[in-house]
Amino acid sequence: MDEDKINPNHYKQGNIEVIDFILDQDMDYLTASITKYICRWRFKNGLEDLKKARWFLDKLIEHEGGQYGSNFK
Repeated sequence: MDEDKINPNHYKQGNIEVIDFILDQDMDYLTASITKYICRWRFKNGLEDLKKARWFLDKLIEHEGGQYGSNFK
């Protein structure tokens, strides 16, 4: 299997790979997706990735709002 397709350069910026940070922090799916798109936006899809991150962030806010009530805005 082609390693570049599984682990592309846009996830290897800095001293720690995004996947390693996500696993270290034990992130849930929505938080991990936000992190992934925020970390790669400059190196892959630009504004499209920022919009994807926002979509996942809105889902997380919607989910957590239901769980924690309206104290978080």
